[in-house]
This record gives sequence, structure tokens and C-alpha cells, in this order.
Amino acid sequence: MAGKFARSWALLKASAAVLRSDKSLLVFPLLSGLCTLLVAASFLIPVGLLVIGNEHAGQPFEQGMSAGAYLLMFGFYLVQYFVIIFFQTALTGVALMHLRGEPASVSAGFALARTRLPQILGYALIAATVGLLLRMIQERLGLIGRLVVGFIGLAWTVATFLVVPVLASEGTGPVDAVKRSVELLKRSWGENLIGNGGIGVVFGLLMLLAVLLGAVLLGAAVVSQSAVAIVLAVAVVVLGLTLLGLVQASLQGIYSAALYRYAEAGEASVGFDQALLQQAFAPKQR
Repeated sequence: MAGKFARSWALLKASAAVLRSDKSLLVFPLLSGLCTLLVAASFLIPVGLLVIGNEHAGQPFEQGMSAGAYLLMFGFYLVQYFVIIFFQTALTGVALMHLRGEPASVSAGFALARTRLPQILGYALIAATVGLLLRMIQERLGLIGRLVVGFIGLAWTVATFLVVPVLASEGTGPVDAVKRSVELLKRSWGENLIGNGGIGVVFGLLMLLAVLLGAVLLGAAVVSQSAVAIVLAVAVVVLGLTLLGLVQASLQGIYSAALYRYAEAGEASVGFDQALLQQAFAPKQR
């Protein structure tokens, strides 16, 4: 197990080196975040109208979760997943270009994602359906539902970790992409889970540290009773947290692309150690 953590950490550092060599990769998670915020805002109006309508009818919103409410929720999930997967595909496509030693650019990533629109839409439909079903289970079963959803959600996240690289590289259908991701998960024997979880833990700690430092900075600004200092403190905290989120999303995309590339091509990517990846994808011991 210690060896797996060591290999995952080495892979993470190699992914960070790719990001340092091309910081334009940060553009994709930035645009993804902005677009998802716009999508979320666009759904607030119909949801607000639904709540108001329920109140006028003397019916609490919780009792109004009828077919129409679930349909609205499914539409929200579908659009959100489509936007997120589109930008993830563009990011992963550029990362794969870098890892193959090919010329890469932001425009090339978007061009690749546009050619995968049918596959992206298909996978968004699958992800939205899974998300809605998990939400329904959680609401109907209460605490037990939340526990069940937690386990199923984790299993789904792990199983589909390499779906986007498959879509970006192979252009297969969404169902086949999920099957391919599960196949690669079996071969990777833990590095998918450890690496992705490791990125989350590292950046979770960095986020916590940033929040604590931000609280100290904001507190000092409040004590100074300077409106300018308070605004600057808030701006620094927001920018710092945003930058950490962008770096985390970019590293996850590069990491998944690197794991997929070796599993698919059987060779190390540019900047990655061949022996390291060979150990990572050693056959699973029975």
C-alpha cells in the first residue's frame, strides 16, 4: 500500500510539472466554473416560481416534488453535467496532446470537445439520470438513504474516473466509455482511487489553510476599520480559493489523462517515468 501512495504522489508531481509547462490549461476549469454558475442562475427563476406557486396553493415545497419538479431537477442536472463534461473533455484533450509530445492549444481543446458533442451529451444523460436517482433515494430513505447514496456515489466516481479521457481519445459511445473506464480501473489496481483522493486531500488541506489565513487577514482588516482593507482582504481570499480550485481541477484532468494514456498505449507519457507507470499498472494479484 505504501508503494501505491508513493507512486500516486510521484504521478501527481509529474502532473503538476505538465501544468507548470502550460498554465493555459487553467482556462478550461475557469470557463467551466463561470458557465455552471450561469446555468445555476438560469434555473433559479423557474424554481422560485415553483415555490411561489406551491405557497399560493397552500402546499409546502417538499410536497410539491412531483413529476414536474423532478423533471426540472433532471434538466438542471443534464445541462450542468453537459457543461462540466464539455470543458473536462477539452482540458483532457489538451493534456493528452502534451503527454504525447504534440502541439497543443486552448483552441485545439475546444475543437476536440466540439467533435465529441454527441458522446458528451450521451454521458451527461447517464450522469444526470444517476444523479437524480441518487437524490430520490436520499429523500425517500432519510439517514439510511444518505449513507447509501454516499457509498454508491463514491463507487460511481471511482468507476467513471477515466470516462472523460476515453471520450476525448477514443470517441466511443458513453456506455462503452463507462465500461472502458471500469476495465482500466481494474488494471490500475488502486492508483485511480489513491491519486484522485490524494489530490482531494492535499487541496482540501490547502483550502482549509487558505480559509484560516483569510479569516486572520479579514479580522485584521475589520479591526483597522478600513473599508478599503476589508474589500482587499475579501478579494485576496476569493482569488486565492478560486486559484486553488482551478489548479485542483486542472491537475485531476492531467492525472486522469496520464493514467489513461499508459493503460491504452502501454508507454509512459512525456514527463512521466516509465518504470513508475509500469508498476502502477501491474496486473492485479489474485
